Amino acid sequence: MTAIDWKEVLFAYDGQPILLPSSFSIPHGKWVGIMGPNGGGKTTLLKLLMGFLKPLKGHLRIYGKTPAENYPNISYVPQLLRFDRDFPITLEEVVALGSEEKRDLWIQELGLDSHRKKRFGELSGGLAQRTLLARALASDPTLLLLDEPTANIDPPSAAAILNLLESLKNKVTILLVTHDVKTVIERVDQILSVQGKIQLYMPQEVCEHFAMGLYHTPLLDLPHSHWGQP
Repeated sequence: MTAIDWKEVLFAYDGQPILLPSSFSIPHGKWVGIMGPNGGGKTTLLKLLMGFLKPLKGHLRIYGKTPAENYPNISYVPQLLRFDRDFPITLEEVVALGSEEKRDLWIQELGLDSHRKKRFGELSGGLAQRTLLARALASDPTLLLLDEPTANIDPPSAAAILNLLESLKNKVTILLVTHDVKTVIERVDQILSVQGKIQLYMPQEVCEHFAMGLYHTPLLDLPHSHWGQP
């Protein structure tokens, strides 16, 4: 089953191209890392997938439907800094925004049970990010989009998030924006490099230069060019 079918999609702001025509498809249940420089179009890609923006040209379908038609089945975990932490709401109330029925399941899965009555604004960055993931998963999505969920949080929380995402492989299609090359190489099934054009890679094709922000075609013909190779 194809989760994302992206064919020659073009998007521009005020006549300035942000995403150039590219094509790729993502099968159901894959965990895909999204990498690219700031301003390369990663956020635009997420907004198109959520239906907040519409392509100027091309074909985009999520499980055979337009993003707008599939919106109830798409969940999004924003960067913590983009979420209003001053809103007077408890951890369990945040998760219940996804689903009251599955609130407790995901609170427990993400190790948040002892914090459920705390105000969201009082949580550490790691606990707050886990809370946002629990909220997203409580809605039982088929497509989960995450924007740098492990950036600037404590290592135990980052590990808890990544381990849970690992357990969701083959059940939920996951797209995760990250600058963490190590995570990409060790965990994801595929990689989208977003720099105007979008290119789909396998993890073993990612050149170590990605860690330095050099998002170019992988140097497959050069020795010692891949992470984890002697």
